[in-house]
Amino acid sequence: MTKEVIFSLKGVYREKFEIEGYKFGTGEKAACIVGAMRGNEMQQLYICSQIIKALKDLEQHGAISHGKQILVVPSVNHYSMNVQKRFWAIDNIDINRVFPGQADGDTTKQIAAALFENVKGYSYGIQFASFYMPGDFIPHVRMMETGYQSPSLANLFGLPYVVIREPKPMDTATLNYNWQMNGTNAFSIYTNSTDLVDEKSARQAVSSVLRFLTRMGILKYTNHSGYIASVIKEIDLMPIKTDSAGFYRRFKEPGDPVSRGELLAEIVDPYEGDVKSQIYSPTDGIVFFSHTSPLVMENAVIYKIIRRMHE
Repeated sequence: MTKEVIFSLKGVYREKFEIEGYKFGTGEKAACIVGAMRGNEMQQLYICSQIIKALKDLEQHGAISHGKQILVVPSVNHYSMNVQKRFWAIDNIDINRVFPGQADGDTTKQIAAALFENVKGYSYGIQFASFYMPGDFIPHVRMMETGYQSPSLANLFGLPYVVIREPKPMDTATLNYNWQMNGTNAFSIYTNSTDLVDEKSARQAVSSVLRFLTRMGILKYTNHSGYIASVIKEIDLMPIKTDSAGFYRRFKEPGDPVSRGELLAEIVDPYEGDVKSQIYSPTDGIVFFSHTSPLVMENAVIYKIIRRMHE
C-alpha cells in the first residue's frame, strides 16, 4: 500500500486540508473507491476504513491480481465533518454538485477538479453516497440511466437491489455522472445509515465491494455469492407522504413487508402531544426507504415502497 496526497489546501488558522488516497497493487487502473464527500457521511467513511484494512491484509497475502491497481479515497470533506456540517463549511456548497470541477475556480471546484483528475481513467468507480433526505435504505446499488450504465455489472455486487434512475440536470455535476461520461463503469452504493455507523450494513457493503472486485478479476478472494439483485427503476418506487407536520413516529423499517391499509406511521402534535395523522400503506410491497428525522413537514416523503414484491 502507498498513501499519497491528491489535494492540499493551506489553512490560515488550522492545519492544512489534505485529501489522501490509498493505492494497492500496480499497473492498470482497475478500480477506484470514493467514500465520504459530505460532512455527515460517517457510515461511508467507516466503510472505506474497513475496505482499506481488508485490502492491506489481502495485499500482504498476494491476493491483488498482477497488473491491477486499486485506489481508495476515504474522505473528501473532513473539514465539514469536523464541524458537523453536511456541505463545505465555508460556503455551504455540495462538492458532489460541482464535478468535473475547475482547477482555477473556487475552493469546492478546485477540490472536485483535483479529485476527478486522480480518479478518472479507472475501469470501475465505486462511490459510497448518501441521499438528500434523512433516512434509511435497503442496501442497494444505484446507477444513472446515461446510456452507459450496466445493470448486469451492478448485479455482481450481490446486494439485494439495483436501482436505475433517470438523471436530472443537477446530476450532471456529480462524480457518478462524470465518471460514466469519461468511460468508467460507475456505481453508487447506499447502505442502511449515513450519520451513524451501522456495523451490519457496513460489513455487507465491504463484502459487496470485495465480491465485485473478485468477480472482475482484480482480487483473488473467496466469499459467498450474495443476492441475485432485483433491478428496479426509481420512478416505480411509490412515495408515501405526510398530510401534516409534527413529530414523526415510524412503525416500519427498510426491508419490512407491508400490506395495503397497514399503519406505517403517526404524526404527533409537537405542542399538545395528540396524534394528528395516521399514515397507511396504499399498496402491498416492501419498504425500500424510511425517513428518520424526528420532525417532518407537511407533504414530506417518509417512505418509498417497492410495489407488489414479497420476500
